[in-house]
Amino acid sequence: MTSSSPVWLTPHAHEQLRSELADLLAADAAGQAENADPEDRLTARHQRSARIAHIRDLLNNAVFGQDPPDDGIAEPGMVLTVRYDDTAETETFLLGSRAGDHDELEVYSPDSPLGAALTGARRGEQRTYRVPNGTEFRVTLLEAVPYGHTVVSASHPV
Repeated sequence: MTSSSPVWLTPHAHEQLRSELADLLAADAAGQAENADPEDRLTARHQRSARIAHIRDLLNNAVFGQDPPDDGIAEPGMVLTVRYDDTAETETFLLGSRAGDHDELEVYSPDSPLGAALTGARRGEQRTYRVPNGTEFRVTLLEAVPYGHTVVSASHPV
């Protein structure tokens, strides 16, 4: 699997992936097997190889440590606050890769139904998206700020 577009990661998520890749490569080189059964060893090796390829692809296409411009437009690397118009509930989440831990924030991929609908939206803009069961939802983008700005604000309260 290869990505055609960049994947936005926090520096912490990037480091987690690098660490996991090093561990997997070490296990692969050592021929580590979880089970003595040859078929199980082969399955485990294939799974490890697939995960190694996936992580390498993520890291080769990763953008990390760089915030997008603070222009209020929803794009990967932005923390979005939205209102679900049917319920008036709000949610704040990071638009980025679920590849690693992103602190306390929920993460939605730009390829998810909600992420795809919001990408490119401006503050105050309403979008609709459809979930896999066919239900359609309306959502309004209330705020879009770069991830780095929210981390700084959280660590240095006013």
